[in-house]
Amino acid sequence: MERFELAVIGGGPAGLAAALEARKSGIGRIILLERERELGGILQQCVHSGFGLHLFKEELTGPEYAERFIESIRQSDIVCKTDTTVLEISEKRSVKAVNAVDGFMEIGAEALVIATGCRERTREAIGIPGDRPAGIFTAGSAQRFMNLEGYRIGKRVVILGSGDVGLIMARRLTLEGSEVIAVVEAMPAPSGLGRNVIQCLDDFGIPLLLGHTVTSTIGKDRLEGVQLAQVDSRMQPIAGTETFVQCDALLVSVGLIPENELALQAGIAINEDNYGLAVDERMLTSAEGIFACGNAVSIHSLADYVTIQGRLAGRSAASFILDECRRTGIDSDHQDGRHIAR
Repeated sequence: MERFELAVIGGGPAGLAAALEARKSGIGRIILLERERELGGILQQCVHSGFGLHLFKEELTGPEYAERFIESIRQSDIVCKTDTTVLEISEKRSVKAVNAVDGFMEIGAEALVIATGCRERTREAIGIPGDRPAGIFTAGSAQRFMNLEGYRIGKRVVILGSGDVGLIMARRLTLEGSEVIAVVEAMPAPSGLGRNVIQCLDDFGIPLLLGHTVTSTIGKDRLEGVQLAQVDSRMQPIAGTETFVQCDALLVSVGLIPENELALQAGIAINEDNYGLAVDERMLTSAEGIFACGNAVSIHSLADYVTIQGRLAGRSAASFILDECRRTGIDSDHQDGRHIAR
């Protein structure tokens, strides 16, 4: 087992901030594990501007925002393992992971920071009936296909849900030449930021259908259309209000869920209200020495807020490690992470 002072799981904005803040706080031997090919997390596919207004007082794209932190990581001695899947963590602060270069790894750490982010709710999660043709995407997967892989996902598109990613994708699709028929929202008001409603829908003349939902999908091999209906005060479709809309792509943007399977397997407590990890004011979870931050704790509207919370988790993890060193009579040589008994 290779030992580190701190292991950070997740290389998105929260994990990057936590690792850098812990290093700044004097922790020497840190490892950062990321399952994607490069650091930055979801930021790498967010090519629109609007990031960094709070932290940097300037407007950046997602990749530009991520690069500010990735460059600091490069200039540090933090060990980074990308394209690495974490298989298991334990309350004893051990991590099992695997990648194509190192094979199976077992890592021991004096503290862990969980920054695993979140995932999207799918069409199945909200129970839209119908066939399973090509052309149905979550908004984030469509964003990845377009912005990172270079695919066009459809010519006529309906977006279900007015979350920020769905709103931003409505604009992105329009700029790429697709026709966005409408953004459909069951609630009486949009769920995304007001600025995104104006900049992504109003400025492009894209209709926002409030009080409506998608009741079924039509199509075998490829999506041919969706059926819309108005909803009542209990969010149930109203009979007799159904309308068929022809389209070849449906984007589902109906919310995000903290991704905490690793923590749950380790017996770490979650917040029943939002399925995020339960933490105290130091971002400490129910397991001693295991901290959490970012969308794994609660869904944030801005990456700047994720970074701020990641920094707090990094500082708290550093304090825990240094307190343990003092308690056991071992001082940490913060230059290279070695421990020296006094």
